[in-house]
Amino acid sequence: MMRFRQSALTALLAWCAASTPLFAQPAGSATPASTVQENASSGLDAALFYQLLLGELTVRGEEPGAGFALILDAARKTNDPALYQRAVEMAFQARSGEGALTAARAWKQAQPQSREANRYVLQILVALNRLPESLEPLRAEIALSPATDRPAIITSLARTYGRAADKKQAAAIVEQGLADWLNKPETGAAAWAAVGRLRLGAADTAGALEAARRGQALDVKSEGPALLALEMMEPKQPQAEALVRKYMEGTPLPEMRMAYARALLDANRQAEALAQLQVITRERPDFPEGWLAQGTLLVQDNQLAPAEAALKKYLELSQAQSGEERSRGQAQAFLSLAQIAEKRRDFAQAGAWLDRIENSQDLVQAQNRRASILARQGRMDEARNLIRALPERTPADARMKVMAEVQLLRDNKQYKPAFDLLAQALAKDPSDADLAYDQAMMAEKLGDFAGMERLLREIIAKKPDYHHAYNALGFSLAERNQRLPEAKQLIQKALEYAPGDPFITDSLGWVEFRMGNRVEALRILQGAYKDKPDPEIAAHLGEVLWSLGQREQAQSIWREGLLLNAENETLQETLKRLRVRP
Repeated sequence: MMRFRQSALTALLAWCAASTPLFAQPAGSATPASTVQENASSGLDAALFYQLLLGELTVRGEEPGAGFALILDAARKTNDPALYQRAVEMAFQARSGEGALTAARAWKQAQPQSREANRYVLQILVALNRLPESLEPLRAEIALSPATDRPAIITSLARTYGRAADKKQAAAIVEQGLADWLNKPETGAAAWAAVGRLRLGAADTAGALEAARRGQALDVKSEGPALLALEMMEPKQPQAEALVRKYMEGTPLPEMRMAYARALLDANRQAEALAQLQVITRERPDFPEGWLAQGTLLVQDNQLAPAEAALKKYLELSQAQSGEERSRGQAQAFLSLAQIAEKRRDFAQAGAWLDRIENSQDLVQAQNRRASILARQGRMDEARNLIRALPERTPADARMKVMAEVQLLRDNKQYKPAFDLLAQALAKDPSDADLAYDQAMMAEKLGDFAGMERLLREIIAKKPDYHHAYNALGFSLAERNQRLPEAKQLIQKALEYAPGDPFITDSLGWVEFRMGNRVEALRILQGAYKDKPDPEIAAHLGEVLWSLGQREQAQSIWREGLLLNAENETLQETLKRLRVRP
């Protein structure tokens, strides 16, 4: 009982301190007129003090409803917003949504101009899924806010209503509530973005896109419609990217251009993503994240010197940052610099970069990189043990370790141990399509084409939209010059699920070449290489050019491929087979 007494008294004293002093001031001291008026209106006498204390004690005992009623009654007597808020909190603690709504409505009725009271009513109605009743407080939320705050308030409505169970009704209510603000220049962009975001949550992509378009028409500089369009950006929605590009023609925030670059990366459009990152670092050379992203992407493209310069520039700028953002960013930079050093076979320098990583979450990646360095030095057993020694707290950790070890074995051409390791992992989780796909790729490396096809067809049967399986099987058949019409059908099916993917487009170009359609193959492969300069695509494009007698162009493409990755197996095999020294 003493614990309840102390906590109730603490809460009561906190309210008293916020509303009015309990004790008289020292003799001779001045009392401001506002304080006198506040004390007079608060009505805190002995009876009210006892009522508040009893309410706090009761709500912490076995009768929370009675305690809530006492506090709400005290709020009505005093008209004190702190007591109304306390009554709402008590109802929440008792898991009584109706009680919270009663207290919030009483507060709003007593203080009609209180934005906080109105906001409580609005949020509680949405939480209770009583969306039609929320229309009036929604309108009041905007009307009561200062004009300068209205775009932000309107934007926040998408988050509030995004929690509603009935997404379609939520979108309709918000559009109705914002009717007076949708076409005003100062609020229209934010209003349409909010409506569009809720339409998107209700699976109305076309409606969301139209909302983004109408919002941008009112204010092309507004981030809201552009962000909404970014979320919808995919090959099947070219109109969404058109809106993003229109916003980018102005003076976008660097964070927005970063978001666009990430969307381009997700679509495997690395060259365009890199161009956006270069714009960021040119226009805002003091923006650290631009240099980090640019350096990381350049490492992937094997452009080691500019990658190193960009990453070191990031580390210089990151000194002005603090906290988790700086820690995670620096860890990523150190990992990428270690990868550069490893590619240069400077293993001592690679280890030195890894030693600078402090963030515990990134130490896992650092351990993987250390394992790679050991493997390249011929110490494979030590490398595998290093990965296996990583902590394993969840099934996700266990899977991550398996994939890291498989990658290590694959990179070092130890395909049979990798195949066996994947078989063990699949025995524990037969539904994991990614594991099955990786095992199929190992089967191909081992020359077990029948086993590879069996695994890939099992994936297609279980997960018909897994486009990697169609592409891998189609490309393997084309590579072996077998069942070419079927190979083409498989690759075209993959493109239906991932239109524009440059690697699948490369497969289509290759099967056309195998079928004797060299001019069509050239057209397709040139498009794929333009979208994604990659050494494997360069190998295929160069061979088609070579077969057409365009040997100088072929050698030029091959040289570019070697600059991207001189160790690429497909490119090296092509040059060896054709007896070419580019």
